Amino acid sequence: MTDSRTLANAIRALSMDAVQQANSGHPGMPMGMADIAEVLWNRHLRHNPDNPHWWDRDRFVLSNGHGSMLLYSLLHLSGYDLSIDDLRDFRQLHSKTPGHPEFGHTVGVETTTGPLGQGLANAVGMALAEQLLAARYNKDEAELFNHFTYVFAGDGCLMEGVSHEVCSLAGTLNLGKLICFYDDNGISIDGDVKGWFSDDTPARFRAYGWHVIEDVDGHDAEALDRAIQAAQESDQPSLICCKTVIGFGSPAKRGTASSHGAPLGDEEIAATRAELGWEHGAFEIPDDIYTAWNAKQRGASLESDWNQRWDAYQAAHPELAAELSRRMSGELPADWREKTDAYIQQLQDEGPKVATRKASQMALEAMAPLLPELTGGSADLAGSNNTIWSGSKDVATDPAQGNYIYFGVREFGMTALANGLGLHGGFIPYVATFLVFSDYARNAVRMSALLPTQVINVYTHDSIGLGEDGPTHQPIEHLASLRIIPNVSVWRPCDAVETAVAWQDALEQKKAPSVLALTRQGLPPQARDAQQLADVRRGAYVLRREQGDEAQAIIIATGSEVGLAMETAEQLAADNIDVRVVSMPNAEIFAQQDPAYRQQVLPPAVRARVAVEAGISQYWRAWVGDGGAVLGIDSFGASAPASVLMKEYGFTPDNLNQMVRGVIDQQERSA
Repeated sequence: MTDSRTLANAIRALSMDAVQQANSGHPGMPMGMADIAEVLWNRHLRHNPDNPHWWDRDRFVLSNGHGSMLLYSLLHLSGYDLSIDDLRDFRQLHSKTPGHPEFGHTVGVETTTGPLGQGLANAVGMALAEQLLAARYNKDEAELFNHFTYVFAGDGCLMEGVSHEVCSLAGTLNLGKLICFYDDNGISIDGDVKGWFSDDTPARFRAYGWHVIEDVDGHDAEALDRAIQAAQESDQPSLICCKTVIGFGSPAKRGTASSHGAPLGDEEIAATRAELGWEHGAFEIPDDIYTAWNAKQRGASLESDWNQRWDAYQAAHPELAAELSRRMSGELPADWREKTDAYIQQLQDEGPKVATRKASQMALEAMAPLLPELTGGSADLAGSNNTIWSGSKDVATDPAQGNYIYFGVREFGMTALANGLGLHGGFIPYVATFLVFSDYARNAVRMSALLPTQVINVYTHDSIGLGEDGPTHQPIEHLASLRIIPNVSVWRPCDAVETAVAWQDALEQKKAPSVLALTRQGLPPQARDAQQLADVRRGAYVLRREQGDEAQAIIIATGSEVGLAMETAEQLAADNIDVRVVSMPNAEIFAQQDPAYRQQVLPPAVRARVAVEAGISQYWRAWVGDGGAVLGIDSFGASAPASVLMKEYGFTPDNLNQMVRGVIDQQERSA
């Protein structure tokens, strides 16, 4: 039987060979954590390489994703569809082995990692998903969910602030199926971490409520095996502190920063092979080592046992089984569109005047009962974000029915955790805070878009209209900054109807995150005919049509400024100036429409255009063109009542009226 060290050395050899061939990468961490990975994957990890999507597989997250060759080696050796040629193509264009692991790109990769700490946060979300699904669906005679989430993390992950946010919450939620291996090698890019990272890490995690196993020799297979068994028996999340040597096996570079992020070099690789007793050539793995690593047979047996439980469960609990199947497949209920369309029509008929944050809560009341998978919460702003609905139940006190997470003041951690919750399967996550604090969460929103995964970001208090809290709380550049992230769907609705459509679209959007930017102040309802109502989903539509053959000008508006645009258009009409008003609640969706529709809404011949939004003006220049104007805000706000601020910054019918007249005059002069 091949011993553990030899099996681990296969990881070391593949990792240093791939990095050397690419002339780029990080060999030190894979070489240092190889023994930990070998024990975990060969003795404990429950997975099936032939079915990477099996519901009850253990999840493995490489939070220190720069060491991606560790994961690629593990996937290749254990039997996933990742060939030796794929490893040879490490870090090359269009290869299956990019520089950092990418979800959906490489089979077996559970999440995209690289920005340190976020993989750990994703793992917390995955562990929470397992806990909630087990509580809701497991039965004594058929246990469907009983898997662990394992995560590798280094000093860099634990230095990042997001690790504090999510690990604190993980301890509070008693996520006992979460096991983190801390690669305590004492080295980061700049060298020995003692000069900038002297935390008592075990004490820190004990303070969070974690089960901590200290001083485990990360190169002792039996010690590692005992530590994993102890962690599996805990009802708390576990941190296994593993003392390792970065670049283990390299005579000249082990234990130094020089092995962290650069190839070892041909001479040092030869010396390392001799040091490890690895007598095989580059990318050469003997058959007996492949056989020892191959997890297909064991994985098939584990899944077969689970399938028997699933068959029994379907027979005994058909309704729950059907609900679970739908959730895990990501499908919405069959009557979803019928019921939500009826709700939207009801809103259009009734025309409530409410803040869009309140309209969002109303949409939750109507739509959430249809979706037991809808799970989320707020960063300590539930009463302001209006994220609690009548069916909300705290996941901490009622995990079997829980669908609401009190995240505390943890915007970054909240959003990164939600990414993991969504990636696990069986959930549609939503999170909430003030729009101005989306800055704290921005990198996790970007990761949602990159993965991609469906997370609904509810951001309220969307402009200076929030009033007296002043410039620290008044978003100016935030909408534009979110809109320029690829694959983020940003909604800024103008009334209850557009808010409900935004929720409907966000809940149907499976391959991208959504942002709902919502007001504190009440907004008037807008009248729409059936076609206008249908066109809300297209991102922009003509809300007020010109009376003649061609509009003299177009006002483009979003959110709270749509009402201003409509009032101004009526003023202009009284002076025989014929103006069209376009509501553009989602510019990204509108930009994806066919050219014919876009030109129907914004006729190229009408060059006199004014965009109005209480945020930075630069974003709207592309929509109004050279001859247009933008009523926006290019400075920070101030502390005052909302009505005073809107007047101060020019968001009045009189000012907008003059701007429209100005662009019309300019176009007439240039004609």
